[in-house]
Amino acid sequence: MARALAISAIVAVFLAAPFAAPSYYVGLLTKMLIYALFAMSLDLMIGYAGLASLGHAAFFGLGGYTMALLLMRAHASAWIAFPAGLVAATLGGAVFALLALRARGSYFLMITLALAQVVWGIAFGWRTLTGGDDGLPGIKRPVFLISFADQTPFYYLVATLVGLSALAMWAVTRSPYGLALRGIRDSETRMRAMGFNVWRHQFAAMAISAFFAGLAGCLFVYNNRFVSPDALHVVTSAEGLIMVIAGGAGTLFGPALGAGVIIFLEDFISSHTQRWLLVLGVIYVATTLFAPRGIVGLWTDFSTRKRKP
Repeated sequence: MARALAISAIVAVFLAAPFAAPSYYVGLLTKMLIYALFAMSLDLMIGYAGLASLGHAAFFGLGGYTMALLLMRAHASAWIAFPAGLVAATLGGAVFALLALRARGSYFLMITLALAQVVWGIAFGWRTLTGGDDGLPGIKRPVFLISFADQTPFYYLVATLVGLSALAMWAVTRSPYGLALRGIRDSETRMRAMGFNVWRHQFAAMAISAFFAGLAGCLFVYNNRFVSPDALHVVTSAEGLIMVIAGGAGTLFGPALGAGVIIFLEDFISSHTQRWLLVLGVIYVATTLFAPRGIVGLWTDFSTRKRKP
């Protein structure tokens, strides 16, 4: 009951935000929602499949770049470009899975990082197609039956897609497949002995995760009306990782909360200093040392202690 009330209150706040908050903060909330989706997609790999990745920005950027290139270079409609971005990100996740799932632990982490840097290098170096480090500016927001050019309609589009995506990911994690993923995360050997195809489950997890990361990337590009190689950079992957760890891996809500906190801190700290990345690094180290289960883990521990007589 308490959880349902909390979720209802959060939904009510987000629905009322455009009418109660200045335009700047509506834009900030939009960015929080997009990164919440990005963090939740990464949590499917880290918190449920047990696959720590430093290349998740590749799927984020593949979705955004594919959509932007079709819009700007091929002059395709949003009805074609937007789904194409999702397909490109999903295929990217499948390719990464084929190349990286042979490794485990730190080796998997480094392979995903290396593959993502290859994608970043292509976007950075292929100036005639991608615009290089200048990126692709002037991307118009979509028209899906109605125009989403203004901030408020676009905010509701983002909130709707993020909400539906969160429900879809929640359903995946609660399904028999999601339970099998958690079993693989805890003990691959035991799950193999029980007859589960570990590789196939992890492959599907990477593809599903990449799909939602690509959706976040497309929304990110529409929000900024611009895309550059920064969307593919290791810093973006690291930010996603910090969001997951800060909020609490394996919960979906935790990474979404972590994304909101990190985006708020980034906005607040960057308005006072250009060294906000250093501050985020300190937050990451402090979280790892003193709250390894993140904000959600801290709250759970506090609630458990409070209930004890």
